[in-house]
Amino acid sequence: MGDFQVHRVRLFAFLPAGLRCLAAGPSARLAAARVDGALELYSLQANGFQEKVIPGHERRIPEALSWAGGNRLFGAGLSGEIIEYDLERLSIKYSLDAFGGPIWSMAADPTGAQLAVGCEDGSVKLFHVLPERIQFERSLDRQKGRVLSVSWHSSGARIAASSIDLIRVFDVKSGHAVQRLLVDRRAKGYYTQKSVVWSVAFLSDGAIVSADSSGKVQFWDSEVGTLLQTCVVSNSAVLCLAVSEAEDSIVVGTSEGAVYQFQLLPVKMGSTERQWVRTKPFQHHTHDVRAVAHTATALISGGLDGQLVIRPLMEKVESRSYEAAVRKVTFPHRRLVSCAGKARLLLFQYPQHLELWRLGATSATGRDGEVLPVSCPPEHLLQLKNKGPEHISSSCISPCGGWIAYSTASRLCLYRVQLTGEQVALQRVPKVPKLARGAHQLLFSVDSTRLFVASDQGSVHMLKLLQSGACKHLLTLHPGSESTEAALLLAVSADSSWLAVASSDGQVNIYNLQNAKPHCMVPAYSCPVTALAIHPVTNNLVVAHSDQQVFEFSILDKAYTPWSRKVQQQGLHRDWLERDTPVTHIAFNPKESSHILLHDTHMFCLLDKSLPLPEDTAILCNQPSLKHLPRAARHKSAHAFKICKKYQPLLFVDLLDEKTFVVVERPLMDIKAQLPPPVYQKKFGT
Repeated sequence: MGDFQVHRVRLFAFLPAGLRCLAAGPSARLAAARVDGALELYSLQANGFQEKVIPGHERRIPEALSWAGGNRLFGAGLSGEIIEYDLERLSIKYSLDAFGGPIWSMAADPTGAQLAVGCEDGSVKLFHVLPERIQFERSLDRQKGRVLSVSWHSSGARIAASSIDLIRVFDVKSGHAVQRLLVDRRAKGYYTQKSVVWSVAFLSDGAIVSADSSGKVQFWDSEVGTLLQTCVVSNSAVLCLAVSEAEDSIVVGTSEGAVYQFQLLPVKMGSTERQWVRTKPFQHHTHDVRAVAHTATALISGGLDGQLVIRPLMEKVESRSYEAAVRKVTFPHRRLVSCAGKARLLLFQYPQHLELWRLGATSATGRDGEVLPVSCPPEHLLQLKNKGPEHISSSCISPCGGWIAYSTASRLCLYRVQLTGEQVALQRVPKVPKLARGAHQLLFSVDSTRLFVASDQGSVHMLKLLQSGACKHLLTLHPGSESTEAALLLAVSADSSWLAVASSDGQVNIYNLQNAKPHCMVPAYSCPVTALAIHPVTNNLVVAHSDQQVFEFSILDKAYTPWSRKVQQQGLHRDWLERDTPVTHIAFNPKESSHILLHDTHMFCLLDKSLPLPEDTAILCNQPSLKHLPRAARHKSAHAFKICKKYQPLLFVDLLDEKTFVVVERPLMDIKAQLPPPVYQKKFGT
């Protein structure tokens, strides 16, 4: 791999927002809403990749998500509005006031043609899902107390709604409550605490499952209004539950961070009588589990610790190796750090502000692995705050360090930065073209004279940056196909001749910037693109996908390179393909044309194309063992993958020059230290 000087940076105080609600949808897609209002879409078929993100909004924080009308996603929250998300343009399509105060819950009927929302004023309101919008239909009888959870019966004729101490069953046709279930309160000394029924589920056999603040999961007969079964699973609250499509399994989440599974099993061997039994406990979270989802093959949970945990069901998984592994998504599958290599600057993106830092320096030298003293410490140059309730969706700093751009859902902001010694001057560009508003991705050219703005429907706007500190719109690049998906990833060549654009539907288009026309399209692949970059010397495009495959495409020849074809014929190492996190950044060493730098959350890899690919019997991460071998044996055992796992977790890795790395880490212990204290649990011997 060679000797490199590494800038180990822990200045980025990134804190993942807690997960508030989950919704498993069609085509193995999972929607997740966070407490800062951000919406994330995961593809469970593509290794749980976070394929789309809609930035947060301070005034629109979802309390409930629901899929309806096919592939349409709706959200509702304490603002009292129902929101439909545009999953192609990655924005809010429209919002509609329910006129019932804050909305606590929402559910779609089995056909997806109606939405039921539970409101603060005690009403359950029904909305009809039309082709383009939703329309208010009617309101069921208003009851006392806010409606915390709603669930439809499989027939669509009845709705179960929970509140404090009560579960009500409504007849949809008449709008009246036909059953009233009283939930026992918890005794606390001489007093009793109100029982908050946080979640209910209406089963097709007429049974209702409830989860409440006293730590109980209860099963009710909705016809006669009797309690069938009670299971105490926690000393604190049970906050959420979800039922499998076959209704033979239930998953619940508690405020202690535990997740439990219930299964419908025979009472005796060979008996037809079945009973709900708590079978599996899981402890993957440290704080409240606020949301759970149940798919055909996995249990999914998320909570205030910001982790999304996907645990496959062992009885549903064919192989017991990679497919059965637990996946934990803590960090976003996109870049939040950009680097100005020439100026030695780092730009950190937070939801509501940006931070610009200058890297430190050292005058000392040392041996491999030694930590060198810092002669010039890192310097915090400026903090750029975003105005308004919208969160920052993308940001970028120019390679020269003289320009900073960031975008929200509705506007693009561009600044000129001037550094003179310790003085920092920041000047906003007053007139930014309106076409470039609402960018999904920003990228400066290598010479810092152009800004590329990825917009809706796969188009890319190119802005020219002037020395006077102004900018103007040059042209707009449109994809050659009829794709309407937003452009998410950009890569420009070092000579500013080529631009590669990856859309959220997996298409990769290449444009010739000399004549501003589409050049070609990379052959379609089944998995989403996670990172791409153009080599500064060869102008070959390197693309990484969510299934950990890496392709090299010759832009001039419009075909895959011989090295890429060799990789596909031989296949990548098993350990490489079984990694949990996707490659989020690709870089190159201009002095070594055969080197490709890739990194994910747990490692960075220097891929040397001049060396042979490793066999499955070889050790993939063999750098520590190679150091102790003689030079001849070391050369014989070397392969193309030079992997380093010394720095974890990684948010960013890049080459400043041919001998200097910059590595941005975010230790998990630093994140946990910023979280509120979890529910106290007495341990044995304490």
